[in-house]
Amino acid sequence: MLPRIRTCVFSVCLFAFLILAQFPVVAQQTPQPPHQSTPHTGDLNPPADEDEGRARITREMEKKAAKERVAALKNDTDKLLKLSVELKAYVDKSDENVLSLEVIKKAEEIEKLAKSVKDKMKGPN
Repeated sequence: MLPRIRTCVFSVCLFAFLILAQFPVVAQQTPQPPHQSTPHTGDLNPPADEDEGRARITREMEKKAAKERVAALKNDTDKLLKLSVELKAYVDKSDENVLSLEVIKKAEEIEKLAKSVKDKMKGPN
């Protein structure tokens, strides 16, 4: 049973390393055309200004969401690394005759967190 746990710990650590290796995550930005001001003609709803405003707000929201996603990823990967180290310590303390329930719970917690990190890395799409 102990070799199985060590294999699990190794797999989790390898997965965490692969996740961390993908950083830094940088949100791609589309180049913005230079802002051209047009004289106000008295039109109540100039469509070009509305479209430009909506596009700007959309870009700002996407940028903010990307920053929040990266912050959450960093937080989750830090926690994943901490849990992996704790799991390794539990496994190192155990022997071939003793398998702690804590080891199994810790491995399950790591597995759930790793899946969450993977889903966040895929992004909102």
